[in-house]
Amino acid sequence: MKFRLLAVGTRMPSWVDTGVLEYTRRLPADFALQIHQVPLARRGKSIGVAQALDREAAAIEARLEPGDYLVALDVEGRKFDTRGLADRLDRLRSAGSSVALLVGGPDGLSPALMDRAAERWSLSDLTLPHPLVRIVLAEQFYRAWTLLNNHPYHRE
Repeated sequence: MKFRLLAVGTRMPSWVDTGVLEYTRRLPADFALQIHQVPLARRGKSIGVAQALDREAAAIEARLEPGDYLVALDVEGRKFDTRGLADRLDRLRSAGSSVALLVGGPDGLSPALMDRAAERWSLSDLTLPHPLVRIVLAEQFYRAWTLLNNHPYHRE
């Protein structure tokens, strides 16, 4: 069982890589979050948004593993409080399936990928820059793990 974040966009600023590493390195192997970058598809006069989203979807699908449980991150998805997210992650871990969390680029995820996702989650009603989503998600994974293991990091 593993958690993987498949995120559109490469060559993140160093502050993003540093922030993600800060939290992912704290996670134990049985609750690890792996980050996989997917190249942003080119857009231009001959390549519209829909075609670019289809190309990004194909690149994401190429990185999926058989049996992955897909969760699309979407501003209109299900919202969790901290305890609720920790409990959901724990149930997914207990189910034993590998989980692929999908983050689109500036135009989101293709409708086909959104339809294919078993769940849609929202991290906030705010529109977050996609690089920042990686850090927020990594920190929330760490926070969830600390809650589930009675570690003092999270205070209620």
